[in-house]
Amino acid sequence: MKELCFATNNKNKVAEVSRMLEGQYKLLTLEEIGCHEELAEDQDTLEGNSRQKAQYVWDKYKVNCFADDTGLEVDILCGSPGVYSARYAGPQRSDADNIRHLLKNMEGEENRRARFRTSITLYLDGEEHQFEGIVNGHITTAWQGDKGFGYDPVFVPEGHDRTFAQMSPEDKNTISHRGEAIRRLVEFLRAR
Repeated sequence: MKELCFATNNKNKVAEVSRMLEGQYKLLTLEEIGCHEELAEDQDTLEGNSRQKAQYVWDKYKVNCFADDTGLEVDILCGSPGVYSARYAGPQRSDADNIRHLLKNMEGEENRRARFRTSITLYLDGEEHQFEGIVNGHITTAWQGDKGFGYDPVFVPEGHDRTFAQMSPEDKNTISHRGEAIRRLVEFLRAR
C-alpha cells in the first residue's frame, strides 16, 4: 500500500481523512515521519497556507505529502473569518472561543449565508498539485450537536436541516468541503 503523509497536527482532521482513504493509502502523520515542529501558516490565503505546509514537509523530509487549510467564509462578515478561522478569537485556537466570537459578531443579522472552503496542496515526487472543496450553507444562532470540530456546531450545509456536528462522520464526509477536496485528491492519485 502506498504511503502519504498528511501534514497536520490536527488529530480530528487526521481521523476524518483516514476514514476516507482507508484501504487505498496508508496515511502517515507528521510524528511518524519524524516531524515534531509546528508548521507555519502565515500566508494570506488558504492556498498559500496549504502550499507552505506541504512544501516544507517535502523539502525537509522528501516524503510525498499533502496539507490542507480550511476557512469559514461568512457573507455578512465580508468573508471573515476566512484564512484566520482557526485563530478568529485569538492565538489560543479554541473552537469554543471561535464559535462564541462568531455568534456575537452575527447577533441580529438576518443574512447568515456562509461557506466552508478547503484548499489542499499535494507534493508528489516533487510536483505540486492543488485541489479545492466548497460547501455552501448558513450559520445557526446557537450551537447544535456534539460531533465534529471547529465551526461544525453552527454550520448547516445547503439542502440539509442539521449542523455538521449533528451528522455522523460518514454523512458529513459525503457532503463536506474537506470531503470534496479529498475526493478530488484521491481521483487524481488513482489516475497516476
